[in-house]
Amino acid sequence: MDDAARVEISVVVPLYNEEENLPELHQQLVQALAPLGRPFELVLVDDGSRDGTRAGLVELERSDPRVRAVLLRRNFGQTAAFAAGFERSRGALVVTSDGDLQNDPADIPRLVQKLEQDDLDMVCGWRRSRQDPLSKRVPSFFANRLISWSTGVALHDYGCSLKVMRGELARGLRLYGEMHRFIPAVASWSGVTLAELPVNHRPRTRGKSKYGIGRTLRVLLDLFTVKFLNSYGTRPAHLFGLMGLASGGLGLALLSYLTVLKVGFGEAIGGRPLLLLGALLFLTGVVLVSFGLIGELLVRIWHESQGKPIYAVEERRPARAEPGTPPARR
Repeated sequence: MDDAARVEISVVVPLYNEEENLPELHQQLVQALAPLGRPFELVLVDDGSRDGTRAGLVELERSDPRVRAVLLRRNFGQTAAFAAGFERSRGALVVTSDGDLQNDPADIPRLVQKLEQDDLDMVCGWRRSRQDPLSKRVPSFFANRLISWSTGVALHDYGCSLKVMRGELARGLRLYGEMHRFIPAVASWSGVTLAELPVNHRPRTRGKSKYGIGRTLRVLLDLFTVKFLNSYGTRPAHLFGLMGLASGGLGLALLSYLTVLKVGFGEAIGGRPLLLLGALLFLTGVVLVSFGLIGELLVRIWHESQGKPIYAVEERRPARAEPGTPPARR
C-alpha cells in the first residue's frame, strides 16, 4: 500500500506572509491530528509570500514527511491557493483552515466526528464569538445573510475557513475569483448534505490582516456569478429568455397601441416618447433572447466537448437511517 492510499485526512492551508505563524501553526495542527490515530497530511500552500514563509515551508517539508509544500509562483489569491491544495490532497477527508491561527486546530476532531457521525458531506465552522474588530464583523453579518438568501444555503458564517468535507467533493470543486467563501453554495449544486458547528475563534496575535473593503466588493460581485451558475448554469436561455420576452412583449404592446392610434384615429405619433420607448424595449427583448440562445449553445459546447455531465452521482453509500430519523440539514 502506497502513501497516498494510507492518507485519511488532508489539511489544506493557504499561506501569505505568515512566516511568524508558520512554526506554531504546524505544531498546533500536529497536536490536534495526532491523537486521532489516523494517517494525515498537511498541504500547506504558499501563495507567493514575500517574507520567509516559502523557505520555512521547504524546511518543514524536509523535517516532517507529513508536510507537503505547494509553492505558487506568485500571489494568485486565497481561492487559487485552496484550489491548488485541493488538487494535491490525497485524503478521504479534506480539512480547510486559515494560516493566521485565528482558527483553532483543536476544533478539527470535532468537525470530523460530526461529519462521520451524521454521515454528512461537509461540516462548516461557525465563529459564534468572533474575535475581529467591528469593522469586519458588521459587513460580514450582512454579507452572510445576503449570501444565504440568494443561494438558498443558509449558514451563519460563510467566511469561516475551518471546514471538513469529503475528499471527492473537495477535488471536484472548480473555484474562481473569491469563490472559496462560497464553497458550501458551489457544492450545493451536487446535492451535498452539510451542517454547521460552533468553533473557537481567536484574535490575531502576529502578522497583518490581508483583507480590506476591496475584498468585500469582490465577494459581492462573485455572488452574482455563484447565483447565476447555481440557478441557470445549464439553462441560461431561461434567464435571458424570460427577461427578453418580458421586455419584448411590453415593447410590442406599446408599439401596437401607437399603431392603433395612427391607423385607427389618425393621430401623429412621431414625436411621442412612447414610440422610442416601445422600440427600445422591443429591440432589447430581441437582444436578450439572442443572448439566451447563444448562452445555450456555449453551455452545450462546453459540456459536450469537455465531457462534463449535467448531473452528479453519489458513489458513497449513505448509512441506513433508522425509522423516524430526520434528514441532515442542508
